[in-house]
Parts: sequence; C-alpha cells; structure tokens
Amino acid sequence: MSVLSLSLFLSIIVLTLMITYFASKKTKSASDFYTDGGGLTASQNGLAIAGDFMSAASFLGITGAISLIGFDGFYMSIGNLLGFLFMLYLIAEPMRNLGKYTLADMLASRFPSNKVRGTTAANTLVISIFYMIAQLVGGGGLVSLMLGIDYWLAVVIVGILMTVYVIFGGMTATSWVQIIKAILLLGGSFILTFLVFAKFDFSIIKLFQEIRTASPLGPELANPGNKYSNGLDMISLNMALVLGVAGLPHLLIRFFTVKDAVTARKSVVYSTWLIGAFFLMVVFLGFGATVYVGWDQIIAANPAGNMAAPLLALSVGGDFLFAFISAIAFATILAVVSALVLTSASAFAHDIYGQIIKKGQVSKKQQMRVARISSILVAVISIFLALLAQNLNVAFLSVLALGIGASANLPVMLCTIYWKRFNATGAITGMLVGLISSVVLVLLSPNVWNPEPGAAILTGKALFPLTNPTIITVPLGFLGAYLGTILSAKTKESDDKYSEILFRSNTGYGVSAPEKH
Repeated sequence: MSVLSLSLFLSIIVLTLMITYFASKKTKSASDFYTDGGGLTASQNGLAIAGDFMSAASFLGITGAISLIGFDGFYMSIGNLLGFLFMLYLIAEPMRNLGKYTLADMLASRFPSNKVRGTTAANTLVISIFYMIAQLVGGGGLVSLMLGIDYWLAVVIVGILMTVYVIFGGMTATSWVQIIKAILLLGGSFILTFLVFAKFDFSIIKLFQEIRTASPLGPELANPGNKYSNGLDMISLNMALVLGVAGLPHLLIRFFTVKDAVTARKSVVYSTWLIGAFFLMVVFLGFGATVYVGWDQIIAANPAGNMAAPLLALSVGGDFLFAFISAIAFATILAVVSALVLTSASAFAHDIYGQIIKKGQVSKKQQMRVARISSILVAVISIFLALLAQNLNVAFLSVLALGIGASANLPVMLCTIYWKRFNATGAITGMLVGLISSVVLVLLSPNVWNPEPGAAILTGKALFPLTNPTIITVPLGFLGAYLGTILSAKTKESDDKYSEILFRSNTGYGVSAPEKH
C-alpha cells in the first residue's frame, strides 16, 4: 500500500463525508431525502445523471472489455448512449409530470392499486440489487488493488461508506457526490486519454496498427465476433443496452429532483453529451491498455479485465496517475452505489411501508426511519452477493440489470403513457412476466453455468444458450401486459383515467405550471 494511494483514497472519503455532513443539515423532510426537494438545475441534474451512469461498469468494465475482446466491448458504450435518446423522447417528460418520488408513484397516478405499487417496488429492488452487485465487484477489485487488502474487506468498506451517505444525506448528498464525481471522472479520463493518444502520435491509424499485434486475438481484436459470435446474442445485448437505460429506477427517479418536465428534458440533453464524450475516451483507454499494459497483466490483475484502466494509468503516468485514477474510480463507485441504495430504500419505505402497509398514514419521521433501516438491509444483501461474483466482468453484470429493466419496467411504462385500453391487471402481469422471465433465463444462462470450474458462478452445462435473454424477455414483457389487459374486464373509469393521464403527462398540470412545447 503506497502512501500516495492511501492519501488520495482517504481524501475521497473525507470529501464525500463532508458533502454528506452538509447535506444532512438540509435533509429535513421526505421530499429532501427522496428528491433533494426538486431543487436541482438542468445542468446540475445532467451532471448527476452522467455521474450516476458513468459507473464502475462503464469506466472499469467497458475499458476492460474493450482491452480483452475489442470491438464487442464497444457495443456496451454505444448502446447505452442510444438509450439516452430513447429516454429523452419517450420517458423523461411523462415521468416527471406523473411521478413524485418513485417509479411506483408514476404508475400509481393511473392505477391507484397496492398490487401495482407493490409489484413495481419489487422490480425496483431486484434491478437495483443486480446493478449494485456490479458496482461493488468493481469497487472491491479496485480498492483491493489500490490498497493491497483482501477483496472481501474492500467490498465491506465500500458497502459501509455507501450506506452512510444515504442514511445521513439522502438525495442531496447522493446528487452532489455524483456531480463532483462526474467532473473528476471526465477530467481524469481526458488526461489519461491524452497521454495514451500521444503515445500513438495522435494517430488513429497507428493505434489500430499496434493493437493488431498486442493481443492474442491479433487483427481480430478490431473486428466484431470475439465474444458475441451468435447473432441473436449480439442483438439481445444491444436491446438490453438501448432499452434498459429507460427502465433503470435509479436513473428514472432523477427526473423528480428538478422542478418541471422542461428541466428534466434539458437534464437528459446535458447528460447525453457528457456520456458520449466519456464513452469516446473509453475506446482509446481500452485499446491503450491492450498495448501498454498487456493481455496477460490485465487478466492477472482481474480475470474479467476490470483493472485495465488503473493499470493503464500506472503504465503511462506512473504512481501518481495510477493513484489519481484509482481514487476517481473509487468516487465513481461510491456515487453510483449510494444512488442504488437510496432507490431501493425509497421503494421499500415509501411504496411498501408508507403506501401499502400504512396506507399513506405515516409520518415523515417514520418514513425516513424505515428508509434508513432499509438502506442497511439492502447494503448487507448486496455485499453478500458481490462476494460471490468476484470474477464476473462488471459491465456484464450491469447489462443484466439493464435487461431486467428493459423487460420488466419499460413495457409497462410505455403502455401506461401511450395505451388507452391498458389497465392494472396488464401492468401487474407485464411486470411479473418481464421480471420472472429475465431472472430465470439469466440463472440458466452460460454466465451462471459453465462446464469449466471457476469460469462462472456454478459448474455445469447451461440450459439456456444465450448470454443475454433480452431478445426474448422484452417481447414477453409486452405480451404479458397485452394479455393481462385484454383478458380482464374493461371499465369506463380506466378510459377516464387515461384522458387525465394523457393531459397531465403532456402539460405537467398538477405538478407544475403547464409548459410551452
């Protein structure tokens, strides 16, 4: 453990704890805890969304994937970026106008049913925990490499810190940690990209010439098919990336942290530009790691390639840049896992406890106490699962969460906003079919089962051939929503409610003053 690494590591902890301390002074109500009182500007929320999405999976996982499998790793970045455009045009404005604190609030604005709310909250918990595992695996590997401690201890440290931020600072602390982290990550990535590109004499042609001989894959590193040789698997992956962004609860609740739908849309525009610039840099970092770190060293540090970016910083910038990039990556992980813990706690405290168990008859103090207890429980579960998933690529783990979001949440959200005939039964069946099919097929996939011991979580032959089931589970989610609707009774009240929802989703009436479009 170097003094420099430890110093930067502790600096990040002190900085984020200071933010949490000042945020705790502002967090007085449920609105402050869940949404920061809706007071963020478009640029602030855009940075926070970017910080939320530029996670360990993006920085560590995609960089590692590109360094080991080349072009197929690039799919993970370009698909996510397209997903933000999808969210901008179809989801952002209705989500802000119809919701309050959680995704379940948005659906309950049309279907005031405890069954709909409870199912949505369950979806939120499952998706958030899957995504959190990815961040904790990346965080554990990074802190272990940076400080020279055991992986399990590193995961526990990250888990404790993320819980502290949520318990005391709520959304205010989470948002500002994400904003600062986004600025640091973009700046650090730019410095590292500049140094790497300079070694190729600022020539893209030279870069591609050198990677042809730097990897065991040879020239094939720059071609598709190194991992996703199955066409259906590749299509399924891209469906998860593009559609899943709009189904991630921890991103969706960020639209409640601004005052109106116009600001929500502007937030997505800001975040799209920032994330696009970041993913462009990640391509150079991945190929740079292939050349200047080396295939064998990347795999030796972590079989899934998650440590490629910090090792690249060490190779081109020495100990200081290694410590600096590692500290930034650590801040990245803390910010994202804090948002995920907050999202999970909100789903339980606000939706399950406050609205279902207490039927809305709960004080703000009680609701915040339950949210804090929920944060601890979610953190414990996620830490335990992260210890089992140490050797999985964190980008892959996040793609699984994206696939579940695309299958379980997105079909129901679109039908709620745009289909007049849709009803509560369709919402419940759509979410359950999407969720259950996604989880079951993931558990039966080659990512969980592998005949070679240690190559996956379990040893044995996979019963489902695709590594990503989204190509099947998204249609199943829509089918469940459709069949649940047409096989249940149609009521006049549902038509009247849709007219109200259509008006509110486009004007913001009842949430903020109607906006000009």
